[in-house]
Amino acid sequence: MQRRTLLALAAGLPIGSFTGAALAAAPMVEIWKDPDCGCCQDWVKHLNRSGFATRVHNEGNGATRQRLAMPASLGSCHTGLVGGYAIEGHVPAREVQRLLKEKPRAVGLAVPGMPVGSPGMDGPAYGGRRDPYDVLLVLADGSTRVYQAYR
Repeated sequence: MQRRTLLALAAGLPIGSFTGAALAAAPMVEIWKDPDCGCCQDWVKHLNRSGFATRVHNEGNGATRQRLAMPASLGSCHTGLVGGYAIEGHVPAREVQRLLKEKPRAVGLAVPGMPVGSPGMDGPAYGGRRDPYDVLLVLADGSTRVYQAYR
């Protein structure tokens, strides 16, 4: 079995969803979430559709959030780790890609709470509703600045 196939299997990806080159280039996002949370799984699908590989741990995210130095006040229902950065909540894949390209000195990105219309919170059950929200860049001292506003 080829190495890339083994990697895809280990990441829980459908083998046919990536070509060999795309699979090798796909950034891995490790995610901790509640096992019963449907919106978290929808966010994982959003990441996969946007070219990220994912590995999901269905054991909750509180301890991981703390370990990654993401302030509890910015908490959401899932926490990710990619390229050394913490990703808290329903952060759009586009902003994760930007983060990995720009490589700022930061803890990571957060979308506190669960804003309707954010990736994973945008399914048919929400009737097309889109609430405004900000993607925050979280700095080492716990302060934040708006990385991208969604209106």
